[in-house]
Amino acid sequence: MRPVALLAVLALAAHAQEVPVVSTAPVPSGAYQLDKAHTSLLFRVSHLGFSTFTGRFTGVDAKLQFDARSPAASQVAVDIDPRSIETDNAPSGFLQSLAGKEWLDAEHFPAMTFRSRSIESLGKGAFRVHGELTLHGVTRPLVLEAKYNGGYAGHTYEPNARIGFSAHGSFKRSEFGVSYGVPAAGSSFGVGDRVEVILETEFTGPALATP
Repeated sequence: MRPVALLAVLALAAHAQEVPVVSTAPVPSGAYQLDKAHTSLLFRVSHLGFSTFTGRFTGVDAKLQFDARSPAASQVAVDIDPRSIETDNAPSGFLQSLAGKEWLDAEHFPAMTFRSRSIESLGKGAFRVHGELTLHGVTRPLVLEAKYNGGYAGHTYEPNARIGFSAHGSFKRSEFGVSYGVPAAGSSFGVGDRVEVILETEFTGPALATP
């Protein structure tokens, strides 16, 4: 065998040894913590009817009590820091304005929360999460359409369970007392009342059981 070919074979063999061995054990039930590095919370709202403005919150934490046998029996609690609001290419003072009195008023309402109350199974990994959103000091119902993207019990490089979800929903901000800039009836000139939320997230859970 030529030296170049031998080196290629050795490189492939070394790479094969580095591929993690994923456990075939079922994903366990239990307490799961948010993997913040693999979580994105976005919001979208109409801007003058010309575009859909998109922003995000970076200060997010969550706890999930996951029931693997009956996912609809699971419970989730999400906490969001309104001061962590971010947007792309924000002008000077813009983010402070969004977190300020006219909008989120984070000084007086330093936390946003979502608490699930019931979860409805729709089949094929789809769920409808019925819960309560607390925003701007007001608590109202919020329904999220969610999808369980799968998970594992662990592997050689991560000896903990991992599961992932996608979710989205919407609400009217005026119902939470955030009415600044809402367009007049019949007009789109302003900042839309309906806010769409989009969540992509992963959780880590119980340690992989030793065979």
